[in-house]
Amino acid sequence: MRMVASKWSKFAVLLQHSGVAKHIPAMRRYSAENLAAMLRQYQFVVAKPIVGTGGNRVMKIQRAGNGFLLHNAGTKKIYRSWSELLQVINRIRQNRPLMIQQGINLATIDGRPVDYRVKLAKVGRHWQIRAVVGRLARPGLFVTNLCQGGTQLRGRYAVGRTFPASLVKSKIDTMVGVSRTCTMLLESKFPGIGMLGYDFGIDKRGSVWIFEVNTKPH
Repeated sequence: MRMVASKWSKFAVLLQHSGVAKHIPAMRRYSAENLAAMLRQYQFVVAKPIVGTGGNRVMKIQRAGNGFLLHNAGTKKIYRSWSELLQVINRIRQNRPLMIQQGINLATIDGRPVDYRVKLAKVGRHWQIRAVVGRLARPGLFVTNLCQGGTQLRGRYAVGRTFPASLVKSKIDTMVGVSRTCTMLLESKFPGIGMLGYDFGIDKRGSVWIFEVNTKPH
């Protein structure tokens, strides 16, 4: 079964479809210049390895007064200078190429961010939806990965905890519909893939965003 490790190459395919692209946060490859530009534009950004899983080395970066606040692995620290911030990021990333994504203010349950995983598997010639689950971040963390202590919830239950009951079906349908379109696009570009996991977030205003695509979903 084919795997595609690079997050960047998967997003490059998806961005060519206008219906999917509107659900993808702004993103750039990591460099000091790109980080500075995105911090001017967005309330916060998320930097993550282009190849990597499990929420490891994922950083949330935002401006804080005259300095910068960095969240990583459950710790938060303010750095007063730009050069100090860059040194710390370089230490965390250990020469791995990163991508920077526009930060999205996720809807929360009891103050903890929640996102969603939609899993599809190819059975014979057809793709089937295997699961739609919510993932609730461990208190104090911004990543929701289960391996980092996140809690798995039924997808409909999680949406219903953050939005009115009348919206639950449409939010689930949007995530499933976008997943199906993405699967068609990715399979045409990367024949041989047989499993896909899509990570979605819904922001506080109810917009649906796609954060990541995994060809080896846990």
